[in-house]
Amino acid sequence: MKKLMILLCLSFAVAWSYAQQERTVTGKVIQASDSKPIPGVSVVVKGTTIGTITNFDGDYSIKVSANATLLFSFVGMNSQEIAVGGQSVINVSLTESTEFVDEVVVVGYGELKVKDLTSSITTIKSDELVKTPAGQTMQALQGKVAGVQIVSAGAPGGEPTVRIRGVGSFPSSSNSNPLYVVDGMYFDNIDFLNPSDIETLSVLKDASASAIYGVRAANGVVLITTKQGSRNSKTTITYEGYIGVQVPQNVMKMANAAQFVDYVNQTGASADISFVENAMQRYGRSRVNPNIPDVNTDWYAQIMKSHALQQNHSLTVLGGNDKTNYSVGISYFDQEGLLETENSYKRMNIRSKIDHQANNWLKIGANFNVSNGIRYIGNDDAWFSAYHAVPILPVHDQENYDELVAAGISYPSDYSSAQLLGYRGSQNPFLNLAFNNNRQDIRKVLTGIYAEVDLVPGKLKFKTNYNSSMMFVKAREVNLPYYITNSTNVALSNISSSRTTEVNQFIDNTLTYNDNFGKHNLSAMVGTSYRDEWYDYLYGYAEDIPLNENSWYIGQSQSETSKQVDDNAERIYGLSYFGRVSYNYDSRYIAYFTFRREGTSKYQEKWGNFPAFGLGWVISEEDFFDGVTFVNYLKLRGGWGKLGNDKIARQDGANTTNPVYLAIDDTQVNGTTTTSTFGYLGWETVKGTNGGITAQLFDNRLSIEADYYVRDTENAAIPVSLKLQSGSVLRNVGTIRNSGFELAASWSSETASGLKYSFGGNIATLKNEVRDLYGQTYINGGSAEFRQRSQIGEPLLSFYGYEVAGVYQNDTEIANDPVAVANSLVPGDLKFKDQNNDDAIDDNDKVFLGSYIPTFTYGGFVGLSYKNIEFSMNIMGQTGNKILNRKRGEIIWTNDTNIDADLATGLWNGEGTSNKYPSASGLRRGWNQNFSDYLVEDGAFFRIQNVQVAYNIKGEELLGKGMPDAKIYFTAERPLTSFKYNGFNPEVPDGIDRQFYPVPAVYTLGLNLKF
Repeated sequence: MKKLMILLCLSFAVAWSYAQQERTVTGKVIQASDSKPIPGVSVVVKGTTIGTITNFDGDYSIKVSANATLLFSFVGMNSQEIAVGGQSVINVSLTESTEFVDEVVVVGYGELKVKDLTSSITTIKSDELVKTPAGQTMQALQGKVAGVQIVSAGAPGGEPTVRIRGVGSFPSSSNSNPLYVVDGMYFDNIDFLNPSDIETLSVLKDASASAIYGVRAANGVVLITTKQGSRNSKTTITYEGYIGVQVPQNVMKMANAAQFVDYVNQTGASADISFVENAMQRYGRSRVNPNIPDVNTDWYAQIMKSHALQQNHSLTVLGGNDKTNYSVGISYFDQEGLLETENSYKRMNIRSKIDHQANNWLKIGANFNVSNGIRYIGNDDAWFSAYHAVPILPVHDQENYDELVAAGISYPSDYSSAQLLGYRGSQNPFLNLAFNNNRQDIRKVLTGIYAEVDLVPGKLKFKTNYNSSMMFVKAREVNLPYYITNSTNVALSNISSSRTTEVNQFIDNTLTYNDNFGKHNLSAMVGTSYRDEWYDYLYGYAEDIPLNENSWYIGQSQSETSKQVDDNAERIYGLSYFGRVSYNYDSRYIAYFTFRREGTSKYQEKWGNFPAFGLGWVISEEDFFDGVTFVNYLKLRGGWGKLGNDKIARQDGANTTNPVYLAIDDTQVNGTTTTSTFGYLGWETVKGTNGGITAQLFDNRLSIEADYYVRDTENAAIPVSLKLQSGSVLRNVGTIRNSGFELAASWSSETASGLKYSFGGNIATLKNEVRDLYGQTYINGGSAEFRQRSQIGEPLLSFYGYEVAGVYQNDTEIANDPVAVANSLVPGDLKFKDQNNDDAIDDNDKVFLGSYIPTFTYGGFVGLSYKNIEFSMNIMGQTGNKILNRKRGEIIWTNDTNIDADLATGLWNGEGTSNKYPSASGLRRGWNQNFSDYLVEDGAFFRIQNVQVAYNIKGEELLGKGMPDAKIYFTAERPLTSFKYNGFNPEVPDGIDRQFYPVPAVYTLGLNLKF
């Protein structure tokens, strides 16, 4: 028996040794669909980094142990795992993955698979959104979606400007904001959402996709689903958080004391020169240069912090059993502002979401989201003041303060004022900061419940939704008293206070039928939607309130006569009927049709009809396409739709009665005249046509989406000039067109060593064009000093003025130019282009100088992943837009102020010194203050939008069983922006820069934990 045991042990040892011996395994990898070899397939020993790739003929060879498992993977194919065992030849047949075409995307009132789409829809998932450290969700989309322009906002809690495929309404009559649909509820903005709470975000760009939402969807639709649990899944607890710092970037340089004094001397203005002398007498002379004051204030550095903190934390619990799935989360966002004042935004969100399968035919669910925010708004006038404040003025003036105290002046302040030196204005930007407190308390509550009934299992279901949103905004602005000079003071404190309440309710009911018979696949939906939107506003004002913050209430005012009150309210009801039919035959031919009949109490015209349709052809499924091996999926698609814009007011104009006094038979007769400019308005109508392709190429490694669209806004509300009187009134009589081409492409692959990489980009063109102005030649906008004009064939509100041809350099050039002689010009004055060569500069020589709407936008990304390390980078930019540098132009009214350093060092100061900027004295002459492209600059920019480096840690591998998985990452948001414009930032929403809040770079360190 003992010998037998020894023999068995030896046998097992030999067998084990044999199993561990390396052997060479060879084979071929082919496609299951056509038996063609696949080159580049990754063949890896599971659990190791040992691997190889197949050659051009699909062959491979690898040394492995007998107990190894081989993992075969290729982009666009379903992976396979095969145990080696005793095999020395392993041939593999990989099947094509249908993950892309079978992916489900959210559409209006339902879902569709990618393969059934005929519209232009882009979906961004949670992991991409949270890479951007921002309090506003839409900021995370910047540069990621073709045809969507996001204009950043730098102020804490500030909302970015969002435009989908251009501007379709006259800016003064409406806005370009899209409709936001969050878990079935409708919003005009989503400032209450934390990006970490979002699961997916889909942008419906064309009319055929958006028309199901009727009069609210003219500017596109953004559909958002928040995170939810999965059935039959264990409970997971996820923490996502970061803390970071905001850093000012591209800070504009202003003229320093030496440059400013040189500029003043060049102007030859005796008053300004005397102000410099006053500064030297009051504050002393510089030891470096005794001809300038011993003050050199960099006002931007004074009012702006060197850094500001930002942090975000969220905790999410997800899970579910066989009947219920749930999601609960809490998040906190905190952003300090860059201004040296109380300037911040804090927001706490609590949310929950639950779905329950009550029985085999009834499913119910509810969601709940509460947002509580506090925002302190810094006075943006400080930025404008800092641009114009002279550098020879200090922040504080102790001498003046001591004199005020000695004189017993109430509310003395030690801040300085330029009026102490003789200037007209105070100029000190701290007067906008130190004595102003502007707070908003913003509370929003979103609730929703639904019930879904399977009438015919798997085919016919009925769903009813009730959603309600409530918003409560308490706003309070306090201005405190101070005294510096007789003209620089606020005698009494004052308070403005308001309460805004919005309560919206929606009830949606849908009946959906899905069926397939043979090669026919049909989905049909009909529904109704009822809305009740209520708005209430109350405003109050008072003066002379106590200075203690606890007493900042109108009721504490000691001035009864100053108290004012106003209120307003509105309630709108709507009822809609809609339907959709989606059909495909053999996954080749696709048809899509929607219709919505919209009723509203807002307008005189109560009802409107909004149809849309789409067609698709999957060419790659045709038999004649079998020989095109590099194309995995190719679909042609197109659509047309009609929808509306109800962001237009109900009416415009007024009935005006004026007294008239006439003399009849030498007797005064009193009377009145009545003028009516009143007119009802209605919704604008948008008609959109879209054609595009969706393609997957080279074994699904290359994805392409391309679209061309034409979007016409008809019945646009535009200003119409009144006959026989001045002024204008809005009428639904204009037509505005936006058209363009969009392309998005991406490449994803993996090397044999396990390096996963992807890269891609998107581009979009945009042509904005006025098509009809109701017979008017043009519509002027802006102001007379900074003219904008809308004219047929040109973009909306294009800048309109003279084109600068250079600067007059000498007296001979002046003498030889009839224009210069006629206008008594001198060297250093601007030379305007004589467009019609009539030797005169007048209105006939004004031309269009460009538009604030970019004609070309682009974005790109690269992503790398190897083992536990991830790297990603996004870029974006735009061209074709112009910016009016109005802060420079306002020297028209404030010509005794500072100028920026670029202008100060670039002014004409003798023949050949500049052919771009006028002389210092020329800046103050009316000729050079005519509106021209001297003030209109290129708004193009390129930006590295986001860079992130992350390290993933498997908790069990590193610390043992039960430990959480972790991800540590560093993110740089907007670390580099390259542009030529003379300002902090080239992102100006309406193209008119009177000094906006700077948009900072943000650097964060983050941690994700998953239990």
